[in-house]
Amino acid sequence: MRGNYLIGFAAGIVTAVVFLSATTGSVPMRVLLFLLTPLPLFLAGFGWGWGTTVIAAIAGTLATAVLTTVQVATIFAISPAIPSIILTYLVTLNRPATGPGPDVDPNTRLEWYPVGRIVVWAAAISGVMALIAMVLIGPDLDTLRQEVKKLVETVFKAQFESINGGKALSDADLERLVDVGMYILPAATALSWMLTVLLNLWLAGRIALASGRLPRPWPDIPSMRFPRFTPLILAVASLATFIPGYVALGASAFSGAFYFAYVLMGLAVIHYITRGQPWRSFALWALYVVLLVLSTGISVLIALLGLVEGIVSIRGRAKSLPPPPRPPPDNSS
Repeated sequence: MRGNYLIGFAAGIVTAVVFLSATTGSVPMRVLLFLLTPLPLFLAGFGWGWGTTVIAAIAGTLATAVLTTVQVATIFAISPAIPSIILTYLVTLNRPATGPGPDVDPNTRLEWYPVGRIVVWAAAISGVMALIAMVLIGPDLDTLRQEVKKLVETVFKAQFESINGGKALSDADLERLVDVGMYILPAATALSWMLTVLLNLWLAGRIALASGRLPRPWPDIPSMRFPRFTPLILAVASLATFIPGYVALGASAFSGAFYFAYVLMGLAVIHYITRGQPWRSFALWALYVVLLVLSTGISVLIALLGLVEGIVSIRGRAKSLPPPPRPPPDNSS
C-alpha cells in the first residue's frame, strides 16, 4: 500500500510538470507535452489500481497550486485529473459474470465494463470539458466573442492576405468568421480533448499490457458497441445548436464529441469486416492516409457508417475472422 502511495505521488508530480511544461518551449514540443499530459495518471491506475490515480490527481493538483496559482490548479483538477479518475475507474470496473458475453474473461469469470460505454463516457466528459473551457474563456457571450475575434485575427488575417493578393480581411468577412468560429470552437475543443484522452487511454493500456500489469484482458475494440440511446444524444445535441446563447455552444461541444465517437465506431466497423482479408493492411493504411488528408469529408462518411451500424448491424451480417486469442494478463508482478 505504501508503494502505491509513492507511485501515485510520483505520477502526480510528473503529470503536473508535463502540464505546466506544455505552456513553454517550441510549438511541436508543447503539442507533444499537451497530448501526453494524462498518460502518467492512466499508467498509475492501470498498473497499481484506481486508488493510485486518485492519489496522483490530488498530488498533481497540490503541486500545481504550489508552483503556480489556485486558478491554474483548478484547471488541472478539472482537466486532466478528474476525467482521468473517472475513466480509470471505468476501465478497471468489473463484476462476476452471470454467463458468456463479449466482455467476459473466461479465465477469471469476470465481466469488464464495455469499451463502447467507455467511449461514450469519454464523449460526455469531453463535451463538459469544452463547455467549461468556453466559460473560462468568456463568462458571458460578449467576452467570449471578443476572445474568438482575437483568435480569428491572429490565425486567419495574415493567411487571408497571403492567399488574396495582399488584400486585407474586411470587417464584414471578419465578423462572419467570428460567427462561425463561435460555434466551431466548442466542437473542435471537445473533439481534440476526446482524441487526446482516448489516445492516452489506449497508450497506457498497451504499456500496462506489455508490462503484465493491465488488470483486464485486452478488449476486442472492433467489436465495441454503444448503448442504444447514444444516437439520441447526438440528435438532441445537433438540434440544440439552433438555440441561441450558451445552449448552442454547449450543444456544439457535445455534437463534436459524439460525432467523433461515431467516427471511431465507423473505424471499428471497418476494422471488423476486413479481418482475414489479404488486402486488409493496405486498405487500412490507405484509409488512415486519406482520413488525414481529407479529414472532414471522409470522417463524415465514416461517422455515417458508425450510425448505420447501430441500425442494421453491419458487423453481424459480415463474415469476419475472430480476433486472435490473447493470453490472460500476468498480475504476479
